[in-house]
Amino acid sequence: MKIKLREWDSAEYLKTDQDMIMYFDACMAEAGDDAAFIAKALGNIARAKGIAQVARETGLGRESLYKALSEDGNPSFATILKVTRALGISLHAGLLASPSRPAPTIG
Repeated sequence: MKIKLREWDSAEYLKTDQDMIMYFDACMAEAGDDAAFIAKALGNIARAKGIAQVARETGLGRESLYKALSEDGNPSFATILKVTRALGISLHAGLLASPSRPAPTIG
C-alpha cells in the first residue's frame, strides 16, 4: 500500500489572530540571523489571512508579495513594515539573553 504525503503548509493551521501571533513569535525566536525564515513566516501568515487582502492594504502587487515573502525572497524593511502593519502584527524590542546577561523577565 502506498502512503500519500503532501508538503506541510503552515498557513493551513493559522486560523485565528492568536495562532498567527504565536506562530510569528515562535519563528522570530527560532530564526536567529535567518531573515529569509522571517520573510517566509510572514508569507505564511499573509496567505492564511488572504494574500489579495494584504496586497490591497499594503499597496503592493500580489505577485510581488508572493515573491518577497517566499524562501528565496529578500524583502526590504519597508515591505516588512507594510506587511506586518497590514497583518496587525507589531514588532517589539527587547534584550537578548547572553552568557553575561540572563534573559529578562517580563511582568
